[in-house]
Amino acid sequence: MSGVQSMNRKRAAVAVAGVLIFLRTGSAGDWTQFRGPGTNSVAAGQSLPVELSRGAIVWEADLPGRGLSGPIVQGDSVIVTASSGYDDDRLHILCFRVGDGTKAWERQFQATGRTVTHAKMCVATPTPATDGERIFAFYSSNDLICTDLQGRLQWYRGLGQEYPNASNSLGMSSSPVVIDGTVVVQVESDAEAFAMGVDAVTGRTRWKIDRPRRATWTSPAILPAADRRSAQVLLQSSAGLAAVDPHTGQQQWTFGPGASTIPSVTVSGDRIVVPSNGLTVLQPSADGTSVTVLQKVRGARPSTPSPVVLGDVMLTVNGAGVLSANSLTTGKRLWQLRLRGRFSSTPVAAGGHLFCFSEQGMATVVRVTPDQGEIVSELDLGETILSSPAAAGQALYVRSDARLWKFAESR
Repeated sequence: MSGVQSMNRKRAAVAVAGVLIFLRTGSAGDWTQFRGPGTNSVAAGQSLPVELSRGAIVWEADLPGRGLSGPIVQGDSVIVTASSGYDDDRLHILCFRVGDGTKAWERQFQATGRTVTHAKMCVATPTPATDGERIFAFYSSNDLICTDLQGRLQWYRGLGQEYPNASNSLGMSSSPVVIDGTVVVQVESDAEAFAMGVDAVTGRTRWKIDRPRRATWTSPAILPAADRRSAQVLLQSSAGLAAVDPHTGQQQWTFGPGASTIPSVTVSGDRIVVPSNGLTVLQPSADGTSVTVLQKVRGARPSTPSPVVLGDVMLTVNGAGVLSANSLTTGKRLWQLRLRGRFSSTPVAAGGHLFCFSEQGMATVVRVTPDQGEIVSELDLGETILSSPAAAGQALYVRSDARLWKFAESR
């Protein structure tokens, strides 16, 4: 091994070690939206069960209809959405108690927009979000519904009626994010495409911007403020990546050429990892007005799952179920590991492990180091899983169409 390679290995090991220390000592927060509060699928401070077995299942709850949306966790509540009915036009928001899985409440609504989707999808594909006081449920029909934490309706926006051309025959799947009192949604199709910031309290439009007219299934991500004046929302499309001010919708910078329309951008510290020509690693400027390309990794091509970064290790799952690890610093391939099955779910990273769920219902826990990926445990849940899991309160939550499970260490 050359001196440069040895140095890079040491840097990678130090970076991962630093993240592991952070994960062990950080606070165990709620899981507030798709891919968690940081929209990066990293569960800081969570100690999750790495030996998955039936004995690690604390409880399971039945769900109605269908749902590809992931669960979110706020305090002592787990919230999921579902859709049902002959035309898949019945919209459900369900709340379960964290402790025992009993259903606290359920609300049902009628879709106002288009409910036609691909057979693999359903109307309840986007993951909901919460700001700690309200729940924001979004659906493929472009219905955006706000309730309080007790399920009482606060406001309802039928964006499918307001903008009937913004739909496609496969279905919409972009999940909302909530930041500084603004709910941000991407509604992008070949006929009409826009992003919108909605006031979390009133449901009124704060801003609306035109987007490239092409069907997109990616979700917004949040770039924290750090040294910049304020946080930014990252919007990804076939044209590339754009950063906008969440309060005004004003564009701060753009990156091209092009990006994937399915797996979404992720953020790790001061690095932005974009599914673009494989993976492209960007670094934003200190004033938040531009970005610099640091790495282009053409060999790492995520399929449906979005990339996850753990320390210096970028992790992607391709269409054949191969988990690839590349250095965030150098782009160099570190290792590959074949998993069983195909994957739509984005994995969750916690405590130096990656928690993966295949479409066939195989749960796989992988120990991640810069040197290798090692399968620690597997559990066949026997049901189709297309949604991304949640991690909160030292527990892991995952759902199929029919079921919601809670996994935790036995006490």
